[in-house]
Amino acid sequence: MATRKFDVRSYPGFLAVTVLCLTILYVPLVVVAVYSFNASDSIVVWEGFSLQWYADVFTGSESAKFKLAARNSFVIAIIAATVATAIATLAATGMIRGGPFKLRTVSFGLISLPLMVPEIVTAVATLIFFNSIGFERGIMTILLAHIAFCIPFAYLPISARMQGIEDTYEQAAMDLYATKRQAFTKILMPLMMPGIISGFLLAFIISLDDFIITNFVKGAGVETLPTAIFGAVKQGIKPNIMAISTMLLAFSIVMVTISYFVSKSGEDKS
Repeated sequence: MATRKFDVRSYPGFLAVTVLCLTILYVPLVVVAVYSFNASDSIVVWEGFSLQWYADVFTGSESAKFKLAARNSFVIAIIAATVATAIATLAATGMIRGGPFKLRTVSFGLISLPLMVPEIVTAVATLIFFNSIGFERGIMTILLAHIAFCIPFAYLPISARMQGIEDTYEQAAMDLYATKRQAFTKILMPLMMPGIISGFLLAFIISLDDFIITNFVKGAGVETLPTAIFGAVKQGIKPNIMAISTMLLAFSIVMVTISYFVSKSGEDKS
């Protein structure tokens, strides 16, 4: 007797639950995006289409604060993603191409741990660590925390890409008198590049959007874009905050989309 193929979509209520979850997740984002174009000072009363709040972000009274916060966010995200991607690439190479070794499962668990531990726990632990060693909080503490937090996000697409590449390519290169280093840099690295780019973009957007860890480890007077938005919201939600949030959301969507298509392109070429 042929076994019946399992299809979760056939269960009663699956469609309703899916629609409910998508509504809860995305309707608030749509509302924020729509009201960022509101001509009114109110965040609930629509008075017509306008781009004045986007102009206010760059030329208004709070523009200097948000520009500095955005610069801090992008600098930290670029450096953190670059370092995290380099470490993740080396880790993936050791885990997948390094052959069997002791504590391999433990090593994979340590790499994946930040994905499973609640972010608030990571933030508190990081803060306690910096305080215990007397490390002054500021840009550097944010950067170090983001590097550690972003490594597993960069590792996942890189390791997935490497697992899809057979080691016969490297063996053929070494049969043609290439060294292990040459086989890695000239054969394996180009094949891994879609995964590396995808991992970098994912780590970059995770660092750029992070609030909880940043809020715990940042020093006084140091702001990133998410913490600056949070500080402004505590004084009351203004339409310019909606404009900033919409731009940050759009940028995140673009980066995640690029990461997806780069990864997909690498799989298709394979």
